[in-house]
Amino acid sequence: MAIRTNSIAHVRLTVTDIARSRRFYDAVFGWPVLVEMPADADAATREQLWFLFDGVIYNLGNALVGLRPVAPGTDRFDADRVGLDHLALPVDSHDELVAAARHLESLGIAHEPIKDIGPSYILEFRDPDDIALELTAPK
Repeated sequence: MAIRTNSIAHVRLTVTDIARSRRFYDAVFGWPVLVEMPADADAATREQLWFLFDGVIYNLGNALVGLRPVAPGTDRFDADRVGLDHLALPVDSHDELVAAARHLESLGIAHEPIKDIGPSYILEFRDPDDIALELTAPK
């Protein structure tokens, strides 16, 4: 019998610099924060929120995206290593991809042109740790 599942509950990305990554993800997506380590957290709070590793978890509604700042500062993402190839996030339309490309440009974030890949359109870009991100829209 196969395990039955119908969505992704959460994804956590390992990053090198939480402040830099927070600036990027907050500016690009503006996701609401579900939970984060308070800057002035006492020992009891740090113990209770140990699973954050001083990071943050964003609430996307049906899924969560976390940033976990434990990678060495010299480390960089590599899609050709075992692990994550890229994180794809849906938008509703091609027009939203066009608006997203403009938003990235306004933030000075490089991106690929919008591509037609057959069943959908994609917009590819990278975060400060070079993690490959993709927005996808249905045809």
